[in-house]
This record gives sequence, C-alpha cells and structure tokens, in this order.
Amino acid sequence: MRRHFTLTLIGVYLLCRLFSGVVIAVVAGHQTPVTWTGPHPDYFSMTVLWDGSWYREIAEHGYPATVPVDPSNGHVQQNAWAFYPAFPMLTRALMSVTGLGFPVVGSTLALLCGVGAAALMGLLLRDRVGPRAALGAVAVFGAFLSAPSLQLAYTESLALLLLVGYLLAIGRERWLTATALALAIGLTRPIAAPLAIVTVVAVWLRWRRRGREPISWREGLSALSALAGCGVAGLMWPAIAWYVTGDRTAYTDTMGAWRSGGHVVFVRPWLDMARYLFGDTFGPVGLAVLAVGLLVMLLGPWAAGLGPELRVWPLAYAAYLVVVLDPWTSIFRYLLPLFPLAVVAIGGGWRDRVARWLPWRTGILVLLGLAGQVWWVWELLRFVPPSDYPP
Repeated sequence: MRRHFTLTLIGVYLLCRLFSGVVIAVVAGHQTPVTWTGPHPDYFSMTVLWDGSWYREIAEHGYPATVPVDPSNGHVQQNAWAFYPAFPMLTRALMSVTGLGFPVVGSTLALLCGVGAAALMGLLLRDRVGPRAALGAVAVFGAFLSAPSLQLAYTESLALLLLVGYLLAIGRERWLTATALALAIGLTRPIAAPLAIVTVVAVWLRWRRRGREPISWREGLSALSALAGCGVAGLMWPAIAWYVTGDRTAYTDTMGAWRSGGHVVFVRPWLDMARYLFGDTFGPVGLAVLAVGLLVMLLGPWAAGLGPELRVWPLAYAAYLVVVLDPWTSIFRYLLPLFPLAVVAIGGGWRDRVARWLPWRTGILVLLGLAGQVWWVWELLRFVPPSDYPP
C-alpha cells in the first residue's frame, strides 16, 4: 500500500515537471541569446539563467578569496558569497564523476532532489491528513506557478528535500537525524531561524508528556542537540565567509549588495512595496489582511490535522520572510516552502471531517498553477536584455 502511494505520488509530481519542461523548452525558442545561454538557447541553457549562473560560477570556480568592492565608491559588489554552497558543491562533485557540464548535472540534480522532496512530503502529510489529502497537496505543490524552479540549476529542490526531511524527523522525534539535517540546511538555505521556532515547539510538546513518558538523559540531550543544530546552522555560512575572506561582515554586506539601499533593512521594505503597489492607505491594510488570512488558515479547525509543527512552520517562515526579505518577483519562489498551506487550500486539513470537495479543489488549483507556470517562465525566467525582473 505504501509503495503504491509513493509511486502514484512520484508519478503525479513528474507529470507536473514534464509540463514545466515542455513550457521551458518552448520558451527557450523565444529566448534572446545572451551570455548565460550561449548563441543557441535550449532547455538546459534556460536552467542556468539568473541565479543558476551564480551556482555555475561557484561550481566551476569556487568563491572569491576577498569580498569584491566597487573601486569608484567602495560599495560591496554582488558576488558568490550570497549563495550557499551545498548545491553547487554537490553539482561540482557529480560533474567530476560524470564528465558532464553544469547545466545538465545541475538541472538533473535539482529534478531528482525535487522527486525526493515530493516523496517525503507525501509521507509527512499522509501521517497527518491521510493519503488523499497528501496526494492532492503534493499535486498542488508540484503545479505551483514557481515550481519550474524545482528543475532549474537552483537550490530550491535540495533545500525542500532537507526541509521536509527535517520536519518529518522532528515530528517523529528523531532528534539526532533532525540535528544532522539542520546542519545540512545551514549550508543550503538561510532558513534556520524559523526552523528553530518549530524545534522549540516540538521540544516543548515532548516536555509536556514527560509525566506519562519519562525523558531519559540521552533523549533530553538529543532534543537539545536539535535546537543547537538550528543555532549553528544559522551562523555557519556567515562564519565561513568571515573565515575565508577575513571580513567579519562579508555575508551580510554581500546580501546588502542585492538590496535597493545597499544594505539589509528589516520589515520596512514590505511596507514600502505595499505602498508602492497599492497606495499609502490600501498598502498597509492589504498586508494586515494577508497576515490575518494566514493566521486564519492555520489556526482554524480546518488545519487541525496538520499538527502543531506543520501549523507553526508556515507562520514562522512567513514571519521570517517579512523580517529579512525585500519583496519582489523572487517572492514566488520563496513561497514554495509554505507547502502545508496546500492541505488547507484543498480542504484536507480537518481532523474529524471528510473533505468531499477535495478532488475538485485540487483539480482547480492544479490547473491554475499550471497556467501560472506559463506566465512565470515567460515573464520571469526568460531574460529580456538589457535588464529584466528575476524569477
């Protein structure tokens, strides 16, 4: 039964990736030849557009020994230290083994990691909301408008594989496994802070049961190691950047080079963007409505089946995005880790109620997502010189 469920789930996910692949291949015929693609753009050259080119540089040449600075004004320039090393270094190792180039190896690795993430996601959700809702949620996730990034030479697939594995481990109280995954995440994606919040909740839930299920010293230390792992993961990459370059703020300065003001500003960019798009009055109101909507989705009985960890994760991650991110077109990629919301959206999160409209909701959301993919690939992945909006 479990094998049939997993194979069905992987098949559904791969159908979504096949659709994305066709869209990318068709749009490649309309891509203007640029440095990233070479003179004849095709599917594989499309996979190294934008951030893919940075991962390619890291895989082929490594990181700079010093933080590059614009000699005219002394400002830190955009450079490879903004991109975490796990994905490009894995790709580099596979390139040396296979002899193939970065576009083929990077995009294939991303595709396989995405398959693994989808399989683990199905198991994680099935334990909580049952196989029908789990399959529907993975289908909605696989068809999401920015899901084509899961087969580009980007870190999204690997990060999601590790994230879902972490949530599965922490939900089953496999503390040492969670610790190892947290450290791996620390070299893949800067999401350790919201994961730490989820871990605090999981440890607290275990502590509440100590009366009827005593905690051994070994289990207690293992649980604390998961918390420590999140802490180390959050500091690991900035510390490595400092060690290699000799610049204590190498990572944060590099991240600031991508921001409009040249440095990282917390929260305010969301207010500024909301006012820019919707006006001084409706912008902040719209943000408040989004925040309340997210709380309603995750705190109501329609999400009870997800359990505490999968209800806390989207809230913690969304709050993290608001604190550290400058919202722009890349926000669509950053929404992929909010996959538990797909369960609520299709009506599969009730604990004591059968979701009778689940297939219809799933089908509608899948079709909307696939239509959104066409827009995402054409408008954001396709690069129109001399400058364009990034995916």
